[in-house]
Amino acid sequence: MSLFNIFKEPIKAPPVTKTSFVQQIEKAGLLVTTELNKALEECQAKVTRISRDCRMMNRKHRDTEFDLENDGQRCLHGLSGPESCGPNNFSNINYTPSDVQRVTQIFDKPKFFIDGASSSDIVQGGIGDCWFVSALATMATAEGLVEKFCVARDEEVGVYGFIFFRDASWVTVIIDDFLYTSIPKYEELNSAEKVLYHNSKDTYNSTARKGGKGLYFARSGTPGETWVPLIEKAYAKLHGSYAALSGGDACEAIEDLTGGVSTFIPANDIFNIDRFWNEELLKANQDRLFGCSYQGLDTSRSGDFDAKISGLIGNHAYSVLRAVEVKGKRFVVVRNPWGESEWTGPWSDGSKEWTKEWLDLLPEIGHSFGNDGQFVMEYKDFLESWEMLDRTLLFDSSWIMSFQWLHVTTKLLPTAWTFGDVSFTFSLPKASPAMVVLSQLDTRFFEEISGRYFWTFEFVVFKKGEKEYLAHSGPSRVWRRSVNLEVNLEAGDYVAHVRLDRHTRSPSRESDYIQTQLTNWDQRTYARMLSERTKAQSVAANFKSDSEKSLLPLPLSVLAGQDLSELEKKALAIAETKKKEEAEKAKQAEEAKQKAEAEALKVEEEKAKKKAEEEAAQRTAEDDKVTTVTTEDGSTTTTTTTIVQKIITVTKKLVNGEEVSETKEDVVFDKDALINAEGLNGVVAPGVEAVITVPSVPPVTVTVDSATQPDPKRDQLDVSEENSIFLGFRVYTNKEAPVVIEGQLRHEMEVSAALALAS
Repeated sequence: MSLFNIFKEPIKAPPVTKTSFVQQIEKAGLLVTTELNKALEECQAKVTRISRDCRMMNRKHRDTEFDLENDGQRCLHGLSGPESCGPNNFSNINYTPSDVQRVTQIFDKPKFFIDGASSSDIVQGGIGDCWFVSALATMATAEGLVEKFCVARDEEVGVYGFIFFRDASWVTVIIDDFLYTSIPKYEELNSAEKVLYHNSKDTYNSTARKGGKGLYFARSGTPGETWVPLIEKAYAKLHGSYAALSGGDACEAIEDLTGGVSTFIPANDIFNIDRFWNEELLKANQDRLFGCSYQGLDTSRSGDFDAKISGLIGNHAYSVLRAVEVKGKRFVVVRNPWGESEWTGPWSDGSKEWTKEWLDLLPEIGHSFGNDGQFVMEYKDFLESWEMLDRTLLFDSSWIMSFQWLHVTTKLLPTAWTFGDVSFTFSLPKASPAMVVLSQLDTRFFEEISGRYFWTFEFVVFKKGEKEYLAHSGPSRVWRRSVNLEVNLEAGDYVAHVRLDRHTRSPSRESDYIQTQLTNWDQRTYARMLSERTKAQSVAANFKSDSEKSLLPLPLSVLAGQDLSELEKKALAIAETKKKEEAEKAKQAEEAKQKAEAEALKVEEEKAKKKAEEEAAQRTAEDDKVTTVTTEDGSTTTTTTTIVQKIITVTKKLVNGEEVSETKEDVVFDKDALINAEGLNGVVAPGVEAVITVPSVPPVTVTVDSATQPDPKRDQLDVSEENSIFLGFRVYTNKEAPVVIEGQLRHEMEVSAALALAS
């Protein structure tokens, strides 16, 4: 499945209305299992093609994209080398495997699965990916789940195909069968070491260099079984290097492997533990998977840096294999991915609680004694010992998914911690249970150039038009990719408002952190990381492809059976056609604008004319109004007002008592003109001629609101290391009720501030 469509012609941008981005068609109403099946078929086809080509050339497969033998440092350490391994700088380990060998060199009779996948198969290796190994152990307890994402292989040729769920889409990863080992070549041994093998290279190779115990990273506990190290390698390739797998959450890996949705559940937040047991834990490995962990202990008082809780290790991911209720007691079976170091409290292997009666019930509980990392805890001890439970909900064919990605730019710090930077709306055609997910991009591949801050976020859902919110997402945590909300929704329109927060990284990154590090980075690896970051960001509806296109690899399908001169001619023809189309669209838009303005002007003129006629008719119907004013000297002023004229009669009384009248009339349209006439003030002064000014009709002004026709590229902004985040909004519903999503970005910040103050 293609990760991006930037190079496909014609490019169909999603429609833009004001600040709204309508969901792309290919991201709406995806049947969860249908999309998975498409990915499976594509992966199978790739493996089949590689196998056929290799057999034709009489060669085994070598993966030039992730070549452990010839590109070892990049595959091991990624961009910065051993001094900054891990996406969150959890480790500065310098990984130093001794050799690289094919699976067929390590094992005499290698086999991908031996009696299927089992949690007891998995042993963690020399990297801090207990979270990933724990996820494998958890998934191995669900029958057929591991086999689902280990899609296709040709073990003789050495080609293996896997699928992973990343940023709401399935991704195919193809690898070869080279693996890192911790056993050097015979010629690299010193004299004393050679003596141990009687100075015999054959003896050394047939003993020390054979078998899975010599693998540098994860391995299977079953001799000759290869699925564990190979899927770990595929996951490392997905994220750029083995070092990128250092540190993480088990549920994050389960999401990547299954396409499920994970939720963190603090143990001390559980309201009703009986309900949690019945509605959640008893469904473990049916439609949901669980893991557990606790924060490492503070050893500053005790000085015991190896302190544990009854054998349980802090900052370490464990798998929940099953929950069972036997003879009125509730038990949880848990596994340490190390394959050793178990719980030593009540009901641990060999403890006093295991009487003869309970030993007979071990098969019903699903446990057997042994230092294999698996142990039993009573439910109350389970809740008391673990701080954090993570649950991943799995989806079957009854679910359908829609999603939308946006590039969101916020104000620079310091600024208010508030909702309003982005919202998502969605319409539900009929009532359905829903899983609403807000996520950021998976940055594990390009974590070293992923910005200055960690982002957390939350959202609230309103029904359109309502004042009270319907539901709130679960709590967010630093380093978590997503938050979600499980809710039953009625048919209707909904809006989700998002609140974003930033957290300073440790160690902190200055504003020029990339420029500062450039001289220390391998430029080839940096270019690949930039490319991967751009590819991931291209899923956004408002992705700025013009400035980022050079960082995207050109798909081979674009080149196909054409030489570059043919492609250049085609590109020029497409560009010319596009230019003409844009010119024609601009012309049509201008003509439409002028027509709309003319029509609007005509409408306004007609309204003004009609209003004037109505006012004239109304005033004509009124009786003439006569006003008489007598001054101190006995003179009187009589004013008669009509709709079309002012008649002013001034009568003066002479000293001899004789009265003299003088009349003046003028056409006006507003009786107030008389009052406003200079020097009158409502009374004509004696001996002063009244001058009436006829006001003109005010001009009609038509204003076209330019905000209704925004620039479609207004929200296609450059990526910022300070205030950029790419957010994805997903909604899972019953397949009979697919939703349509639309995203909106805020622009009128001043107006928004005014609204906040007025509320």
